[in-house]
Amino acid sequence: MDYIQGKPRSQIVLIESSMEEKIEQDNPVRLIDKFVDSCKLEELGFTHAKHAPEGRPPYHPGDLLKLYIYGYLNRIRTTRLLEKECKRNLELMWLLKELTPDHNTIANFRKANPKAIKLVFRRMVTMCKRLDLIGGKVIAIDGTKLRAQNSKKNNYNQRKIDDHLAYIESRLHEYLDALDIADAAENMGLDPEIDKKKIQEKIARLNDKKQQYKKLEQELIKTGQEQISTTDPESRKMPIRQNILEMSYNIQTSVDDKHCLPIDFKTTNNNDTHAMGNMTARAKSIIGHNEFTTLLDKGYHTGSEINQCHEMGVETMVAIPALSTQAVDPAYNVDQFIYHEETDTYQCPQGNILYTNGSLYDKGGDHRVKQYKTKACKHCPARAHCTKAKNGRIIERSEFAEAILRNKLAIEQNKELYKRRQEIVEHPFGTIKRQWGFDYTLMKGKQKVDGDVGLIFIAYLFTRLMNILGMKGLMEAISSLISLLITQKLTLKHLIIEFQRSQRIFSEINPLYRYLIICP
Repeated sequence: MDYIQGKPRSQIVLIESSMEEKIEQDNPVRLIDKFVDSCKLEELGFTHAKHAPEGRPPYHPGDLLKLYIYGYLNRIRTTRLLEKECKRNLELMWLLKELTPDHNTIANFRKANPKAIKLVFRRMVTMCKRLDLIGGKVIAIDGTKLRAQNSKKNNYNQRKIDDHLAYIESRLHEYLDALDIADAAENMGLDPEIDKKKIQEKIARLNDKKQQYKKLEQELIKTGQEQISTTDPESRKMPIRQNILEMSYNIQTSVDDKHCLPIDFKTTNNNDTHAMGNMTARAKSIIGHNEFTTLLDKGYHTGSEINQCHEMGVETMVAIPALSTQAVDPAYNVDQFIYHEETDTYQCPQGNILYTNGSLYDKGGDHRVKQYKTKACKHCPARAHCTKAKNGRIIERSEFAEAILRNKLAIEQNKELYKRRQEIVEHPFGTIKRQWGFDYTLMKGKQKVDGDVGLIFIAYLFTRLMNILGMKGLMEAISSLISLLITQKLTLKHLIIEFQRSQRIFSEINPLYRYLIICP
């Protein structure tokens, strides 16, 4: 039985098909081509979108953007692999019209255009809004860690620097003692049995390292930071799961619930504690109204941030963390104390009333609290079950207690809605990190990482839109976007012409107006 045979490699083709014929009409590469062509790259701020006629012409930024979107869609992120694909990948040959930029050119484009890449992502979000794919009713916000281009070895805090300096001092003492013994042996006419020159070289190297650690220590003190990284100075050591720490960036993301589409992202190097207010404000700006609810996990539970969202008119549902302080007997935990708003007092489980002097005490710099206590604690029979404090039980009430209570009631009344938080916001993270393997960034510095993450989310939106609308539907959507942009451009041009015409007519009627235009 014969096998399926291929064509002879030496066979000459008389009628060669064009590159256009080799790419199917429903190939995703055609979507990339059409979408990038619809973007006004000069307005978005891409480098070389407009260039001088002199000198060697650069590659068009549209071609390099198409290359990156195709690469990220097909799990190809490194510039050397993209360079290879330009020479052997038929789809890329069609997309770039057989251009073959080298890896340096490809890399420089990603480094130079992080803001413009993010604006392309915004353009895609705008297109999703026009297609009614964004509900704008429920927004889930969460952060995910992407490993940075910085090893844990090259990250330092004060404790680590102190440990290194202590080790260096101990080694210096050992080497100096060895030199003293060698000198004593020489004075006695004995063979020192050690190479003094090598030991002196080691001492010099240790002193150089000591100076490096001293410089790092000074930089820590100068910047006021808790840690410093030497390879990527903006990366930070963060917990990625349980107690595992990695050098990472924290990517804050807002995801709409209708089709689990990300509408915004922001690269940070902090934890989630103070991210909610800013991300909610950005979501409000993107959606265009404040009639939506935000869903967040307990890492975002901060009174000042919840209050900030309420002031914007946005409802929050933030998971409530476990009590940081527990009573000896759970029956005397702080949530068992009843607050009376009309008298601004608390009633303890024993029926005693706790009063406040009305003063607000600073608590960590981000909020203030009132303190409530009672003299009845001194002789209370349940004191041993309630507190071990010498001066009796003190209850603290945050200045944002009303906002915290409002958030708590919102969760209790909408438990089914809050249960959807994870399935909404983890949808993009699961695809990007687990399925695509993009759990690290290739760039250094927050701004450049923002460009890398922007390309990831552009590729993700392309994938989701193809799944939701299909190839034909998405192609029609991009075509309608192009038509709308052309219509808007023609309308603007017409308005400018009419304005100039009215100015000309008015200046002919009133010569003084013409004089004012010429000589303001």
